[in-house]
Amino acid sequence: MYYVYILRNESDQSLYIGFTSDLKRRVEEHHKGEGGRTTKIKKGWKLIYYEAYIEKSDALGREKFLKGGSGRKYINKQLKNYFETT
Repeated sequence: MYYVYILRNESDQSLYIGFTSDLKRRVEEHHKGEGGRTTKIKKGWKLIYYEAYIEKSDALGREKFLKGGSGRKYINKQLKNYFETT
């Protein structure tokens, strides 16, 4: 399985969108500061959303979409209730 996931920074509410084949390991790496450049700089990331895919190419395509303008709008719409309560 391949995963596309979204982390939210608890201090400044910024989002990080990533892709992995091992979601648990990757989230742990982000928490330890071993993740992507953005998550190394900031601390306090929380997993707020993920999707699973069988095909790697589907997951990579979804990650690319979510990182774009239309994808960001989609995220805000899908997680509207979450964002309003936190």
